[in-house]
Amino acid sequence: MPDDVALTELPPSLWAATAPPPPETTALEGETRADLCVVGAGFTGLSAALHAAEGGASVVVLEAGAIGWGASGRNNGQVIPTLSRMDPDEIARRFGDKGEAFVGLIRDSAALVFDLIRAHGIEAEAVQNGWLQPAHRPSRMALVESRVRQWGGRGAPVDLLDRAAMAALAGSEHWHGGWINRSGGRINPLAFARGLAAAAMRAGALVFTHAPAVSLMREGAAWVVRTPRGRVVADRVILATNAHSDDLWPGLRREMVPVASYQMATVPLSDNVRRTILPEGQALSDTRGDLHFFRFDAHGRLVTGGALVSGRNWRARIAARIGRRVAAVYPQLGVPRFDHVWWGYLAMTADRAPHVHELAQGVTTWIGCNGRGVALGVAIGRELARQALGTPWQRLPLLREPLRPIPAYGFARALAPLAVLERRWRDRRD
Repeated sequence: MPDDVALTELPPSLWAATAPPPPETTALEGETRADLCVVGAGFTGLSAALHAAEGGASVVVLEAGAIGWGASGRNNGQVIPTLSRMDPDEIARRFGDKGEAFVGLIRDSAALVFDLIRAHGIEAEAVQNGWLQPAHRPSRMALVESRVRQWGGRGAPVDLLDRAAMAALAGSEHWHGGWINRSGGRINPLAFARGLAAAAMRAGALVFTHAPAVSLMREGAAWVVRTPRGRVVADRVILATNAHSDDLWPGLRREMVPVASYQMATVPLSDNVRRTILPEGQALSDTRGDLHFFRFDAHGRLVTGGALVSGRNWRARIAARIGRRVAAVYPQLGVPRFDHVWWGYLAMTADRAPHVHELAQGVTTWIGCNGRGVALGVAIGRELARQALGTPWQRLPLLREPLRPIPAYGFARALAPLAVLERRWRDRRD
């Protein structure tokens, strides 16, 4: 995989260059007591901290790096209220009685993100005018029509788009139609993470950065989370580490494979070109497995990205590959120059579904964003906070599952990058 920066540094990206500064934090020194300790200051952890603090709990957040250091601060910033692969009918079948409740949580997850931004005055370049999913082959319109039927039948604000309507919204004839979910949109994800942290701190949560959790153990009736220079004694713990999970809890990291996702942003486009690409400003990601995805930032930069099989010489290779892709989809732009190129991990599970766990009494987590972590992480974080505040599991729209480490994990992780080749092969077939 590509080399990463040290935990003491924030990875360079468009978001790091444009987000408002984070709230002031320090590392943990000594011992502190809390009702809830949250490990990880990404979307899940900060949403959990905010909602638990607003519910009256004393909350401590421990982050190994900076706020939003991981996937929450590095992703494309598309706010998408769906899963990447499983659709509502399958979710309902898999999760049984909890299925429809979980579908409802996903359906409303993007709205929750934008509601929080408005309620807390978060400056995150937030635009909630819909998410587009175009069909990359005529045969994929059957999938699009199914998704419109399934999500629309459950109250989501969706519409089917024919080829002409999609071309008008996308600014390209590249696709064959598609659909729009009008509750989705786009944000500066690092700015949102920093704003969530500030909101949680105003609600009373204590957020410590550069404070990695190095051990978690039971002491009497409480849980103790140790850092290099301190410890937190708490009644409950939420592990919100997802793609950056380690061996803090045995077996957790082996339930997912961290996959590198590459992002890049062009220079600000001229107004005459800008108006021809995504002219109404929606976020877009299509039906490919090797996704084509595009959105704009607040300053007219086209933000896109893709995948590589190998991380060797990644910066030059991904810029060249995606430059050719942009020129094919948007010939009016040609091969662009990218001012910012960066990458981050996303957590992929074997079944491409999110997994929610009660690892022990008082310790909860979820894992497996599978490319849909912005809205889903915020929504599940809120539900884990409700559980920590005393809401019984049977009243939550979450199904607890046993931990299921991937068999032959080392082999599976080594081969995971080759899945990009399989996805590209499938994308060329009906």
